Amino acid sequence: MNDDRAFLDTNLFVYLYSVTDAVKRDQVVRTINLYERFINTQVLNEFCNVCVRKLKLPIASIMEAVAEITDTCNVTVVEDTTMMTALKCCEKYGYSYYDSLMLASALESGCRYLLTEDMADGQEIEKSLIIKNIFRL
Repeated sequence: MNDDRAFLDTNLFVYLYSVTDAVKRDQVVRTINLYERFINTQVLNEFCNVCVRKLKLPIASIMEAVAEITDTCNVTVVEDTTMMTALKCCEKYGYSYYDSLMLASALESGCRYLLTEDMADGQEIEKSLIIKNIFRL
């Protein structure tokens, strides 16, 4: 695993593009800039859904945000092998399928960290990936 590689959970991008929580937004910016950033297509889809349904952002703004995200992150495609790894993670660690899909993508990308606020801070996955709650750093 590469210590400077981090997989970013969807919620971090929601904070980046939301105007309601400047403190969390600033923490996200400070933290993610320390790493080579990885996401998968699932993260982009979840982000778009939140922007449309919850944040009610204009489509043009969402498209601009997606372009910014894809310009600054390595984006991986969820493949059938990713899904199989996710199912194994789901069974072994008890996370939801979608959280496990992020774990699987992070493992496939050789990330050392999965940055989030939703999963167990400090938990090690497959002896190579560490979950970090960025608001506890």
